[in-house]
Amino acid sequence: MSVILITGGARSGKSLIAENRVLALPGRPVYIATAEAQDAEMAARIAQHQARRDARWADRPAPLDLVAALAETDGGGPRLVDCLTLWLSNLMFAERDWRQAGAELVTALAAQKSPVVLVTNEVGLGIVPDNALARAFRDAAGTLNQMIAQAADEVIFAVAGLPMKVK
Repeated sequence: MSVILITGGARSGKSLIAENRVLALPGRPVYIATAEAQDAEMAARIAQHQARRDARWADRPAPLDLVAALAETDGGGPRLVDCLTLWLSNLMFAERDWRQAGAELVTALAAQKSPVVLVTNEVGLGIVPDNALARAFRDAAGTLNQMIAQAADEVIFAVAGLPMKVK
């Protein structure tokens, strides 16, 4: 079993790198999607990701209950979780305890039989956000990323479409 975390900035190529890693593993790949089409722009982003995947992929939406999605899909092919930062924002907007959810995810990852590749955004490399909500999200994303990176067997940082092995 392997847990791989792929992080990077916006449009760094992390999702494509993750998709290719999952496709290189045996078994039917499962795409665990955390995004929800709340507006036309997000619907277009989701459609772009879907258009890139072919019939080999099984889709499993998981905007909030990521641990259940991992449990339901374990034992088959590799899973791609895209992405943790959208999952985090879903948790925060639903006023759920993201720290507890993150701890539960770490526990669930350790118990997986099939490989899991997780995509997340590195949001801490820019300027300090100008409002409390954005700062809280940035800080939560940094903490969640550290939790998952600690639990991961491998960590990749995507830069300009190129993977850089961190761990």
